[in-house]
Amino acid sequence: MMIDTILRRAMPGIFALGAAFAVATASSAAMAQEQEQYFGIPSSRVGPYSAMGTGYYGGIIDYLNYVNMKHGGVNGVKLTYDECETEYNAARTVECYQRLLNKGDQKMVVFDTLGTPGAYAVIGRMAPDNVVLAQYGYGRTDAADGRVWPWVFNAAGHYWGQIAVKMNFMAQKEGGIDKMKGKTIVHLHIDTAYGREPIPAMREIAKEWGVKLIEIAVPPPGLEQQSQWLQIRREKADWVTFWGAGSGMNSTAITTAARVGFPREKMMYVTFGGAEEDMIPAGDAAKGTYVAANAAPGKFPLIQDIEKVVYGAGKGNMQNPQRVGTVYYNRGVGAAVMWVEAMKNAQRIHNKVGKTVTGAEFRDGYEALDVTDDKLKEIGILGMSAPFKMSCAKHDGSERFRMMQWDGKQFQLLTDWVPAPNPAFIRKLIEESAEKYAKENNLPIRQCS
Repeated sequence: MMIDTILRRAMPGIFALGAAFAVATASSAAMAQEQEQYFGIPSSRVGPYSAMGTGYYGGIIDYLNYVNMKHGGVNGVKLTYDECETEYNAARTVECYQRLLNKGDQKMVVFDTLGTPGAYAVIGRMAPDNVVLAQYGYGRTDAADGRVWPWVFNAAGHYWGQIAVKMNFMAQKEGGIDKMKGKTIVHLHIDTAYGREPIPAMREIAKEWGVKLIEIAVPPPGLEQQSQWLQIRREKADWVTFWGAGSGMNSTAITTAARVGFPREKMMYVTFGGAEEDMIPAGDAAKGTYVAANAAPGKFPLIQDIEKVVYGAGKGNMQNPQRVGTVYYNRGVGAAVMWVEAMKNAQRIHNKVGKTVTGAEFRDGYEALDVTDDKLKEIGILGMSAPFKMSCAKHDGSERFRMMQWDGKQFQLLTDWVPAPNPAFIRKLIEESAEKYAKENNLPIRQCS
């Protein structure tokens, strides 16, 4: 009787404790489910730039899925994403930015437009929205000055550094910088912000070296180039730097150059115009073309493991798995690796391991990137990407590129990671340009110790 009484008296408390436990368990489960970091992806899978977009964003998505499948996310936080099609169009990039910015109660922390016109279109939104603009080897160059652009980064280098490396490569082929005096270089480019981006640095270097620089624009999408190549022949150009976009424009340049008799061994392609998808359509005419690379092609250990883990499970993003390991694909993987490393940094810096991070925290993590050779080896991309270290003021990457040449079937890597011959000169141009922009737009300049 006494036991029965005790039990009856205790039952309400037991039920209350049980209910509290159930609520706590449900709450923990809900919290576990909430640990998802959302990424917005402005892909470009259709139109004349689709080869670039499908490869690049395919690499990004495959790596996000790989981190989830191989490691259970970033310290337990699963990575999710939504895509929006921009067709590599600046106006649509702005629309996609707005559409992707928020998803439920989550907000994206990083935006990667792939294209320079799109980057220019949204760059003013980054600071007020607390979103990092990750220009992975493209975009506005003077944003490498973190004092003026705290929310913008160039993790895989920028076009001013790239043009310096390419002109130095030409000088080596000619026998030295002193041999460049009197030479003629044509900068043949798509007539967009992307095509014009290297020109300020190129003009300065050409003036210093005594080079005659001729700038020739091609209207987008760049499939008509006959008159431009006839002009190049008339000018008796010694070298052509080609800033094209889309495999149609890029392969057209090669075949048209062949028709007018301009040697491909005197053509140097930009990173975003020099991939397998740009060479193969031109056939044998592409043999000998030089390309600057900020992501080397090949089946590096990480790429092999992505094939094993993601494609082995039938969850690969590339419609043609044969493209895994190509230039565009590997560049996308490299970009996503930096997102994940920045997120790890953000969790560590802000004591949020196992939790999602905000845009401001992610920005701190991106600025803390210190990607050494040992780190690249640990990740499995040593040789594919160059090492670099960010800081408060320095928002560019290593400023090193690998030169490669198309042999008719594949790229042959000619150099290791090569820096600009005078990095201080390029840095001076960047800081002068950024400070000018800050003054014209009444922007504060951060003090970086």
